[in-house]
Amino acid sequence: MRLAALALALLDLALQARAQQVFAHVIVGNTYAYTQADWASDIRAAAAAGIDGFALDIGFQDTVSGTKPVIGALNNAYNAADAAGFKLFISFDYLAQGPWDAADVVNVLNTYNSHPSAFKWQNTGKPVASTFEGPGNAGDWVGIKQQTNVFFIPDYSSQGPQGAASLPAVDGLFSFAAWPNGPNDITIDADQQYVQALNGRPYMMPVSPWFYTNLPAFNKNWLWRGDDLWHQRWQQVLQINPALVEILTWNDYGESHYVGPLPPAAIQNQSLPEGSWYVENIPHNAWLNDLPYYIAQYKKQALPNENHVTIWYRLNPGTACSADGTPCNTVTQGQTQFAPQQCDVDAIYFTAFVPSSATATVHVTIGNNAPVTVTAPAPGIFHSSVPFNGQTGTVVISVTASGINQIGPVTCPAITTACNNGNVNWNAWVGGS
Repeated sequence: MRLAALALALLDLALQARAQQVFAHVIVGNTYAYTQADWASDIRAAAAAGIDGFALDIGFQDTVSGTKPVIGALNNAYNAADAAGFKLFISFDYLAQGPWDAADVVNVLNTYNSHPSAFKWQNTGKPVASTFEGPGNAGDWVGIKQQTNVFFIPDYSSQGPQGAASLPAVDGLFSFAAWPNGPNDITIDADQQYVQALNGRPYMMPVSPWFYTNLPAFNKNWLWRGDDLWHQRWQQVLQINPALVEILTWNDYGESHYVGPLPPAAIQNQSLPEGSWYVENIPHNAWLNDLPYYIAQYKKQALPNENHVTIWYRLNPGTACSADGTPCNTVTQGQTQFAPQQCDVDAIYFTAFVPSSATATVHVTIGNNAPVTVTAPAPGIFHSSVPFNGQTGTVVISVTASGINQIGPVTCPAITTACNNGNVNWNAWVGGS
């Protein structure tokens, strides 16, 4: 009897491990200038970080219009993923360009789900499909599923966990609730509500590092608290232990939560949204260096023997120049707005990845000021921050610990009161070693 119980427990753990996958959300509209080689390059970078696949966000009008720019991008993406053994599924965007016609959804799914790279849910053989919103068209998915045999994990965040879970055809749910509200750290309250509402159906948990958008053409200008979010959110993944994780995002440059590399220089003017000055020369892909560790924790795999540091901070103090009307939170989402400085603190954030037996000491210098030294309270990975305290100048960071070679020094861009167009850049520069 005990052996049988043990066997069942081991089987359950094996099924959980097989289910646990990490995807990154890709805005396909930002890849229209990509060649298949560009897709292959991004896929290599994602796979090297431990990401299992991409969720491909596509809009209705670009897919069914006369020029159909999405189709060329999808062809390149799927062909590159097929060659790399990388997984893909489609996220139908019902907001950016209006709701989808059910027949067009069926056509897209049946076209691309025949590819070897189409992600299938566990051992059911059912390809996964998702959405960005679209609860008003939820009833369409009853017929769509009959014609495509998909496993449906939509994002219906606007309906809340209970409302979304009660809609027809839902096999699981994804949430876009990846950022905190106001000057607070994010909690797992919403994630727990999703898990409870799903009652055993899979939850795809969102993880994001940052959020700042300032695109007047789209009537968008606000930030949500970033600060420690990247590290905190991965610790919350361990608490929730969801079936799936989706990183928001790989390449949504206009909202500053990209973790993938900036587009090749030759096509940046075609890939970055018009007016996104706050993205230029502001890389984020050093955050990818952290993922092998975080993902191994999530999947309960052997942890890599890490030896690196990741750093992020704004290049402008929050009061250096005009805030350009940017609030923290937005009334467009029904939120109470705050001054941006209340949510986005002037500090240098870092995570030092050292062997679990070592205790990290991090040394941070800003300009010609005296270095600040911070020592971890315990061995292993160490996340913390050092405030600007009004200091400006080049940032230099290094890490020492017993039994390892010194990490760095890493020389990073200067904190400066010289602002682009006289406006504070609320995006974060990310680097490391």
